[in-house]
Amino acid sequence: QVHLVESGGGLVQAGGSLRLSCAASGRTFSSHPMGWFRQAPGKEREFVAHIGWSGANTTYIDSVKGRFTISGDNAKNTVHLHMTNLNPEDTAVYYCAVSKGPSWFPPYYWGQGTQVTVSS
Repeated sequence: QVHLVESGGGLVQAGGSLRLSCAASGRTFSSHPMGWFRQAPGKEREFVAHIGWSGANTTYIDSVKGRFTISGDNAKNTVHLHMTNLNPEDTAVYYCAVSKGPSWFPPYYWGQGTQVTVSS
């Protein structure tokens, strides 16, 4: 059974930084893209960033470009999201996701989410 466990969320002031981590277990994901989504209160879940299985390809939603950096370690089945210059609009539950196939398309395996709250 696949499990994704996120960590690193919390409360931070605007302008601060956080580093989210996600550890996957239950199978090997060395050839599967991994990424992050987020869901703010009253809004739909949105894509934030993804990294290809080789680590060479990354994509970001425009609102986080230049502030967030995604990285991964295939050998350890982990993915991280380093978030800097956070603002209140980044407040959301952040979810780790792993593609069930070799490309970054649904369906995904999902984590339970970790809360990120940015105070102004």
